[in-house]
Amino acid sequence: MSLIAGSYEKFIWGYKLKPLKTHSSSDQRTLALTQLFSYPSHLSPITTVAVSGSAAASGSTDDTIHLYDLSSSASLGSLLHDHSSSVTSLSFYTPQNLSFPRNLFSASGDGFLSIFDADPFVLLKSFKVHKKGINDLAVHPSGKLALTVGRDQCLAMVNLLRGRRSYYHKIGKEAALIKFDTGGDKFFMVTEEKVGVHDAEDAKLLCELEGKKRVLCAAPGENGILLTGGEDRNITAWDTNSGKVAYCIEDAHTARVKGIVVLTKNNGGDATDDPYLVASASSDGVIRVWDVRMAFKEKPIPLAEAKTNSRLTCLAGSSIKSFKRPQIGNSASKEEQNAGVEDL
Repeated sequence: MSLIAGSYEKFIWGYKLKPLKTHSSSDQRTLALTQLFSYPSHLSPITTVAVSGSAAASGSTDDTIHLYDLSSSASLGSLLHDHSSSVTSLSFYTPQNLSFPRNLFSASGDGFLSIFDADPFVLLKSFKVHKKGINDLAVHPSGKLALTVGRDQCLAMVNLLRGRRSYYHKIGKEAALIKFDTGGDKFFMVTEEKVGVHDAEDAKLLCELEGKKRVLCAAPGENGILLTGGEDRNITAWDTNSGKVAYCIEDAHTARVKGIVVLTKNNGGDATDDPYLVASASSDGVIRVWDVRMAFKEKPIPLAEAKTNSRLTCLAGSSIKSFKRPQIGNSASKEEQNAGVEDL
């Protein structure tokens, strides 16, 4: 498993999660975060990161997107198409029958959404979705549509097969985050300290989760669980079916939590071996990996920890051992070559 984090100091951090070969009986840490790379990849603060297999990407307020190969710990440079405004959100789409990402989607501060083919990384289409900047982007597990929220206080639906906006609705408040659940049946919209749980079919509000302080990051888990972090410095797991808190790791960090990754099969990990692993990053510069079952203990201790000494802004993670990228036109099947976004 691997994790990448971005920072205000323009640095990108890459780590690999490995089991400790030896540890004392008094030490509860059984995993270690081994650094893969660390260098200033952007000219301005990094705002967003995304990972799928060994492919990783970062976006910044310098209007550029940089690409990385985690299997070789190498930088692949920046995309030829650069936004005319800050890159605010990145998301890979990987079909279930593929072991490598098919598309990369990026949103920007000028309201544009861009769609890239991931093999090779070339721009397919870029079009305006919001009147003002896009705050966040969520791609449906089917890869056919995406939801975006922006500074224009609107929610938009994008048809990714056609490459155009299909729905645009004024919600009357600015949402900072939007996420689909693991099955794509629900989506979550975050506004300040509140999280709205909506039916994905008709956008009906099912329930509202209300935290004590502003929510800055969120990640869906299994069985209707949504994990959130923010200014309260906690990692809170919500049962989105009942609208109640399932469990909470209090004081997970000494500063606000800026990123959460659920290390399960849905984002590249192995749910059979590690069904309870969650990673978090904070503006205190620390990345931690937790066993969420520790939330029921009085003072939970992270399984692994890495100190970057920088102000972290975002976190993404995946597994690189399952990534085997075929050469298109050589060993890849026709089905693999044609999977993903079409008809643009």
